[in-house]
Amino acid sequence: MQETDRKREKHTIILAQVFISCLMALLMTFLFSILPFGFGPGWFGIWMQHWLSAWPVAFILSLGVGPLAFGLAFRVMHRFAGPV
Repeated sequence: MQETDRKREKHTIILAQVFISCLMALLMTFLFSILPFGFGPGWFGIWMQHWLSAWPVAFILSLGVGPLAFGLAFRVMHRFAGPV
């Protein structure tokens, strides 16, 4: 029973990283595409091209950074956690 829960938890974390990396790449490429040029002709196509190239990079990086961030958050929260 616990093995199934661990697998589900790991799959949930990876799926969350897919969503997080997708949304972060989407928002970052949106901001970086409108800042220098604004909403000119062909803007949407350029944005989508940049997003499609940024998302895989963001996902791969999130696989490394995600566990590090969770580990740091766990350490900080448990280090400063006092009796309630």
